[in-house]
Amino acid sequence: MKINIILLVVLSFTFFISSKTFAEDNPDISSEAAILMDSKSGQVLYEKNANKKMYPASLSKIATAIYALEKGNLDDLVTVSKEAHQVEGTRVYLEEGEKVPLKKLIQGLLINSGNDAGVAIAEHLDGSVENFSLNINNYLNKLGVNHTNFQNPHGLFDPSHVTTANDLAVITRYAMRNKEFREIFATRELRWKGESWQTTLITHHKLMREQPYEGVTGGKTGYVDQSGHTLATTAKKDGLSLIVVILNGSTQEMAYKDTTELLDYGFRHYETSLIPKGTKYSNKNNQFFVAEDFYFTKSLNQSVETNINEKGLLEILQNQTAIASAQLENSKSNLTKQAGATGNGLPVTIKKYFNGILIIVLIVFFGSRFKRKRKSRRKKYIKTG
Repeated sequence: MKINIILLVVLSFTFFISSKTFAEDNPDISSEAAILMDSKSGQVLYEKNANKKMYPASLSKIATAIYALEKGNLDDLVTVSKEAHQVEGTRVYLEEGEKVPLKKLIQGLLINSGNDAGVAIAEHLDGSVENFSLNINNYLNKLGVNHTNFQNPHGLFDPSHVTTANDLAVITRYAMRNKEFREIFATRELRWKGESWQTTLITHHKLMREQPYEGVTGGKTGYVDQSGHTLATTAKKDGLSLIVVILNGSTQEMAYKDTTELLDYGFRHYETSLIPKGTKYSNKNNQFFVAEDFYFTKSLNQSVETNINEKGLLEILQNQTAIASAQLENSKSNLTKQAGATGNGLPVTIKKYFNGILIIVLIVFFGSRFKRKRKSRRKKYIKTG
C-alpha cells in the first residue's frame, strides 16, 4: 500500500514537472500578430491574432512575385514607365524607358524589395496598377485567401491595403511550390547590372546573412510606419518545413526574436508524417483510398490513431483529439466512374472489347449473305442464258 502511494506521488510530481516545462516552452511573442504553419500540411502550429486585418508592407511582394511567375513570361522585356521610375521607397533604380527582363524584375522585387520593380511588373502584366490590384485580388481569392485586399504591388501604405498573418502564410505556402519562386526567395546575393545602378543585391533578411539560422530557406522583410516591422521566413530541418509570419513588430530586433522563437518551437515539438497516395482504408461497409499524398503534422515522437466515418472522412487523432483530416475516395464509387454506360455496368475496356467482337460478327454475317445472293444470281443467269 505504501509503495502504491509513493508511486502515485512520484507520477503526479513527474506530470506536474512535465506540464510546467511544456507551458514554459510555449512561445512568448511580442509582435501584434504571428503565425507558425507547416508548409507541407498547412496545419497551424501557433497563432496570435492570425486573422486580424493588418498592414503587410513589403510582404505584399510575395504575392506579386508568384502572380507574375504564373501569369507572365519570364523572358519578356518590360519597358519601365515614368510612374515606375518615380515610385518612392526602396528601389533598384530603374530608368524610364529601360528594358528589363521580367525575371530580373522579380529578383529585384524580392531580393532588394524594389518598389519600382513592382510597379513595372504590375503595368506589364495588367496595364496599370489599378488593373493589377483588381486581378491579383481575384487571383488570391482562388487560392483560398479571404481577408486580403491589395491596392498596389509593393505594400507602400494605403489604408485599404490589408491582409492577415494567416493569409500571408497561405500565400507563401502556395508560392513555395513554385521552383522559380523558391530559388529567388532563397537568393542571398545577386549581381545587378542596370542602366543607372550596378551593384550586388544582398537580401535584407538577417537570418539569411549576418544572423544565420540553420535551415532557413528564404525570407522577406517589410516596414512602413503604419505597419511596423513585418517578416516572413521559411525554414526546413529534419523533414519539417515551416513558415513564420510576423506582423507589426515594435522593432526589427523584436520581429527577428519572435521569428526565431517560433522556429525553435516548431522544430523542437513537431514532425511531418505522410500517408502516400493509394493507401487503402476500410470500415464496416466500404473500402476507401487516399487520392493524393496526404501530409499531417503531429507532436514529435508521439503515436497517432486513425478513424474513418461511413462517408470516408479520415481523422488523425493524437491523445484522442483530431489534429488533421482528409476526405478519402470510395473504391466502389471509383469503379462505377470507370464503368461504361452499358446497363450491365461493364468497365469501358470490356465494353470496347465486346463492341469490337460485335462489329466483326456483323461484318462476317452480312458478308456471307452478300456472297450467297451473288451465287444465287449467278446460277439464275446460267440457267436462263
